[in-house]
Amino acid sequence: MIAIGCDHGGYELKLEVIKYLQEKGIEFKDFGTNSTASCDYPVFAKAVSAAVVSGECEFGILICGTGIGISITANKIKGVRCALCHDCFSAEATRLHNNANILAMGGRIVGPGLAIKIVDTFLNTPFSNDERHIRRISQIED
Repeated sequence: MIAIGCDHGGYELKLEVIKYLQEKGIEFKDFGTNSTASCDYPVFAKAVSAAVVSGECEFGILICGTGIGISITANKIKGVRCALCHDCFSAEATRLHNNANILAMGGRIVGPGLAIKIVDTFLNTPFSNDERHIRRISQIED
C-alpha cells in the first residue's frame, strides 16, 4: 500500500497521481489535504512518514509546491529516507542506491505526465542490495 499526502500546493498533482494508482490497481491511503485551501505541509509529511515507518504502508508519496519543505519534514522522522525527485533518473537512482521509502515532488515544478513517469519509476525500481549501498544507508541511520 502507498501512503500519499500533500499540501495545497500539491493538491492538483496528487489527484493525478491518485488517478494513476487507481488505474494500475495499486492500493493507497490518502492522508490529505483535500482542497487547495492553504494548509501546513508538515502535518501531511508527518502522517505519511508515520504510515511508512510503522509498516502500514510500503512507500509514501508527498507533494507540496516545490517538494522541498515536505521532504525536509519527512526526513526528520527516524526511518524515513525521502527523496525529492523531479526527473526519472533521480527516482531510479534513489531506489537503487538509497532504498528511499518516500518520494517527494513539487506540484508547481513537475507536470502531470512527468510526475506519473517519476512515480512509476520510483515504485518499480528495486533496491540494488549492493553491499556499498547497504553500508551507506546504515551510516545514514546511525
